Amino acid sequence: MTPAQLSRTVLHTVRRAVEDDELCVAVPERVKVRTPPRSGCGDYATNVALLLARGERGERGEGDALVIAEVLRRRLLRTPGIARVDIAAPGFLNITLDAGSHGELVRTVVSDGLRYGHGDSLAGVSVPLGASDEVRAALVAHVVRGLVAAAGGVVVPGHGPAVRPSPLSGRDLLTRLGPDAARWALLRPAGHDLPDLDPSRLLSQREDNPLFRVRYAHARTRALMRNAGQLGLAPEPQPESGAAYDHPAEIGLLALLADHPRTIEAAARHRAPDRLARHLVAVADAFFRFQELVQDLFQDLSHDRLQPSRQSSRQSKPPAVHRARPALADATGAVLAGGLHLLGISAPDHL
Repeated sequence: MTPAQLSRTVLHTVRRAVEDDELCVAVPERVKVRTPPRSGCGDYATNVALLLARGERGERGEGDALVIAEVLRRRLLRTPGIARVDIAAPGFLNITLDAGSHGELVRTVVSDGLRYGHGDSLAGVSVPLGASDEVRAALVAHVVRGLVAAAGGVVVPGHGPAVRPSPLSGRDLLTRLGPDAARWALLRPAGHDLPDLDPSRLLSQREDNPLFRVRYAHARTRALMRNAGQLGLAPEPQPESGAAYDHPAEIGLLALLADHPRTIEAAARHRAPDRLARHLVAVADAFFRFQELVQDLFQDLSHDRLQPSRQSSRQSKPPAVHRARPALADATGAVLAGGLHLLGISAPDHL
């Protein structure tokens, strides 16, 4: 279940509670869910009960956020894919998904590939966007058009985008940086920030270069998939009946992958490709924390091959985790490549 799907689920729950006269509140047009800022607070959180409490108050006191939250909690617990719902003062709902939801997310990402996150979240929404001859504004406008299309919206004539202009011409940027680094330099900063065009930082293959980290993370996902093939592993998300992705590094990475569709929508709605660029950096950093689990797994399997007696003590079919972690790496590669593609930046399999 992605954040967009969960958002629709919560909104539907509010609507049904109103229709059944269990709540007397104004049904909002949208409900936002977010990844909690701290671990141990579920997979997602929403402040919908607080927002409803600030609206029209019912005769039976449903305006109280905790009362509204309890009504929604009981209803959400009956929703397939939701394992637990906790209430946190003053009225937040912390939602934990079940194991099958994590596996379903990975399957969806791998199946959709580069188009994961594309959808109709902006269907019927017009995003005003103007043309410009200035190199940075023109690039941002071009990328925003692609983002709006990916989210199902339409671009209409308007102002902007309002960005600080590049001090270099397009020709100079290409000469100094090449197409990928030049695009990243102009797209990653927020519009009001001046872009950093220093080749020594943008072209360095070091960890302090965000573009390098994103592209290297993608290349590492491809390398892990090649390693999995050499070990005879067929990546497969954990089955609904199997153990959940439960390591903190897995949970953190899954949350970011699930948030990818919402990030594309927000970048399109606010005409801000920098939101997508920063999201890709976060995904890459989360992947580097996760990849150690996969590497340790591969080392164990390699040792099994070198020690037949140890291998024979195991089941002939690798345990679910042996296939689930490579599947999560594969999904991460799809998100990184798809995001870079929307920014017009290449995602090589080797760096």
